[in-house]
Amino acid sequence: MIETLLWLVGYQLAGELISRTFSLPLPGPVLGMLLLFATLALRKSVPESMKLNVPRFLSHLSLLFIPAGAAVLAYRDVLAGFGWQLIVVLVLSTTLTLLLPGLLLKLLLARHRHQEGA
Repeated sequence: MIETLLWLVGYQLAGELISRTFSLPLPGPVLGMLLLFATLALRKSVPESMKLNVPRFLSHLSLLFIPAGAAVLAYRDVLAGFGWQLIVVLVLSTTLTLLLPGLLLKLLLARHRHQEGA
């Protein structure tokens, strides 16, 4: 589990360092996750420690919603001033999050069937 934590925290720190060094508008953890994805894609494999331990972390993913929920309660007055804009953004982002992976899967499955048939 320590190796998995080193991978995840190391990439988060690397992302944070790059984001702050170059004043990027992208949060460090997001940049770190992109770097981790690129590393794993280049390796074309996932380390065994991550295969074993990441599902354990994912089972506790709901804990990450506690700070977000507390922030909504703490800033409810500020958020209330942007009511309709927040609703539009939430509806659009949820719709895109559901549609784009489905369309991508459809495209990739069609390509895969086409390659198998050829």
